[in-house]
Amino acid sequence: MNLTLRIWRQPGPGAKGRMVPYRVTGVSPDMSFLEVLDMLNERLTLEGADPVAFDHDCREGICGACGVVIDGVAHGPQKATTTCQLHMRHFRDGDTVDVEPWRSRAFPVVKDLVVDRGALDRVIQAGGYVSAPTGSAPDAHALPVPKADADAAFEAATCIGCGACVAACPNGSAMLFTAAKVTHLGRLPQGQPERPSRVLDMVAAHDEAGFGGCTNTGECATVCPKGIPLETIGQLNHDYLRASRRPAGSRP
Repeated sequence: MNLTLRIWRQPGPGAKGRMVPYRVTGVSPDMSFLEVLDMLNERLTLEGADPVAFDHDCREGICGACGVVIDGVAHGPQKATTTCQLHMRHFRDGDTVDVEPWRSRAFPVVKDLVVDRGALDRVIQAGGYVSAPTGSAPDAHALPVPKADADAAFEAATCIGCGACVAACPNGSAMLFTAAKVTHLGRLPQGQPERPSRVLDMVAAHDEAGFGGCTNTGECATVCPKGIPLETIGQLNHDYLRASRRPAGSRP
């Protein structure tokens, strides 16, 4: 396969960026999208040019480090797939493919396709944890959890924090990410003592980070590589309203 990649090049945070076309030949349909970027960078390095900067780590769809907008879609055209797991068989010979970084006020561009996603870390730091001592891991089934709660918690916990929901949202909202982190702890017994403060603090951190508000457009759930449903935001809204109305000092 032969492709033309139009890639966003930006030397630094304060520099002006632009789309630069690159012709890439000899692409195997079995290559991942990141392997094609590797192949391009090897050529650019041999030519003495500046390689394209992009984020990656495990390349197994687990870590959430990778992430670019491909032809206007976060992570590309294949549903429930991270950029590193997107294979070139989903493109056609001769295609021109646009490659851009996540676009959000809360995700400033560092260089080329690399953005600073530290805002997501600050949301987690605000309450995405259980601080009560829990001791060693209990035996299986020692602490009963209703199946519906366990299923919802596991589903939300699959979030890898890639930020695709933010890139896809027309408002630049990270509400699906925040909802997943709130829900996966809030549906478990260990998360109950801090459930009210958790949702209030994490939503406040979300807003302070510069993310936009959620208007239930649904693009976030459409591009989520782990398939986290839009209903997770409904759970967050329920918890937020309940926590907001809870008298100070009362039990959750």
